[in-house]
Amino acid sequence: MASAPPGTNYATAFGIHSLAAAVIFAILYFPLLGLFVSKAIARPSYIFIILSFFCTIRITAFILRALLADVPADGQNLNMLIAYEIIYNTGFFGLLYSAFTLVADRVAFAKNPPNGLISRLLRMRFLFRIALMAAVAIGITGAIDSSLGTTSSTIDTGNTLRKVAIFIFLVCAALVLLQTIFLARAELSDDGYRGPGEQIGSTYGIYVLMAISLLLVAREAFFAATVDNTTQQNKEAIWYPLAAVTELIAVSLFATPGLVPVRSDISNESNLPVV
Repeated sequence: MASAPPGTNYATAFGIHSLAAAVIFAILYFPLLGLFVSKAIARPSYIFIILSFFCTIRITAFILRALLADVPADGQNLNMLIAYEIIYNTGFFGLLYSAFTLVADRVAFAKNPPNGLISRLLRMRFLFRIALMAAVAIGITGAIDSSLGTTSSTIDTGNTLRKVAIFIFLVCAALVLLQTIFLARAELSDDGYRGPGEQIGSTYGIYVLMAISLLLVAREAFFAATVDNTTQQNKEAIWYPLAAVTELIAVSLFATPGLVPVRSDISNESNLPVV
């Protein structure tokens, strides 16, 4: 890309065309941001704080995408395209870590929590954070090298790093799904977290959490399946439904009343470490 002739519209070459879709998604995230901020104040939880950050990142990313799609000068700005790609891909950290944290928090309330070796490893939050931070760092480096590289070797290295980041995210999403399955077995057989009142999240929370986990796996599976064909991956006709919509539905499900425990309840309820 860096050696493209002057006047090249990098955004168009990347597959960014629709102004309307980008604007709609930016608008849709605004009420979610307000909701999670209000929940973070009313019922303090790291999850709501992280989700507020995620929504902010998504609003920023879709505003940049709208500018890239509609303003020719911005579409020709390679640095702006790289900034969009980095911001968008970095944001997934927040959504995936929120899902992981929610599973780990609800495990604390299970009367007979999954306690095998795999389950104990999956509850080690610092290892999961390290894996996600590694994926983010590798992905950022890959995006920069593949876009700004001046030699085929640098560009190839960048593309390889992007692939590595995608597969790390996929493995992490699969681990969240696996831990959710373990939690479902525990909650459905011996009861588990029950939020205040007869709320949807109290009664059907594990099903909501399973849906979130499946959506995150589906999102990353799409990127993994198209990792060697970025032209296909970036086609808006499939990118929006398989990447943008799956994320939007997943983050919206976190707003289910009674789904997310507050940190004070976890500390009082559990003998498991909350780290």
